[in-house]
Amino acid sequence: MALNILEQARGARPIRQARAAVATLGRLIDLVVSSLVWGVRDAVRGSFPWGEAGRQTTFFAGVAALPAALVAIPFGVIISVQVGSLTGQIGASSMAGAAGALGVLRQGAPIATALLLGGAVGSAVAADLGARTVRDEIDAMRTMGIDPARRVIAPRLLAVLIVAPLICIEIIFVGVATGYFVNVAFQGGAAGSYIGSFGEFAGLVDLWAALAKAEIFGIVVVAIACQRGLEAKGGPRGVADAVNAAVVLSVVVSFVLNLAATQLLSMFVTNRIG
Repeated sequence: MALNILEQARGARPIRQARAAVATLGRLIDLVVSSLVWGVRDAVRGSFPWGEAGRQTTFFAGVAALPAALVAIPFGVIISVQVGSLTGQIGASSMAGAAGALGVLRQGAPIATALLLGGAVGSAVAADLGARTVRDEIDAMRTMGIDPARRVIAPRLLAVLIVAPLICIEIIFVGVATGYFVNVAFQGGAAGSYIGSFGEFAGLVDLWAALAKAEIFGIVVVAIACQRGLEAKGGPRGVADAVNAAVVLSVVVSFVLNLAATQLLSMFVTNRIG
């Protein structure tokens, strides 16, 4: 009898976990939608907390700008070395700029943006809101009739919408510039062919796609971090768990979304040739 009960409990565990995952996703979507609705409504009414949004924008840019440059430099070097070696072996050295720079533009920059936002911005947001939650500040806001989605989440979503594309552009610029320097200075590439091949194969569609990915990843990172912070329990240990979950989930979800976006772009957007 006891064995049957234990087996039934084990069999029901995956179902409970699936239900919990669906419920968590539902709360996340509800939080994002509520925050966006409040943000648009308050902006129209003139009661949006612009000061808080400005402070969060400055903070996000401050914690992510320098790491973005430091990540883009080795990223550009690695891609340039690998692509330059391959194109040199097959006698297509003039295409090194197109292959290397497109790798940074289409895949490297959006993914690096997601990683930086998840590691720097997401962890900071989850830690801040988690600390407020365990100190009962969030419950105090609700007691006073203040919706956290309105006063806490909406300004952070606006901030990441501003910062994410700027970080992506910074990574693109630094990564392409680094790849250009390595190719011309160390691999014997011609400066004109590097820039020319990149211009022939890259277009505004690639840039807009990279910026759109960065925006989506930014929203995902901040939304997950806010939800985990607002649901933190158990004191400092709970805050630490919330930060860890926020970083891991945001990075994993960003990679999955990037896979889906890349597949859609390959299906509906024709690659530019010349």
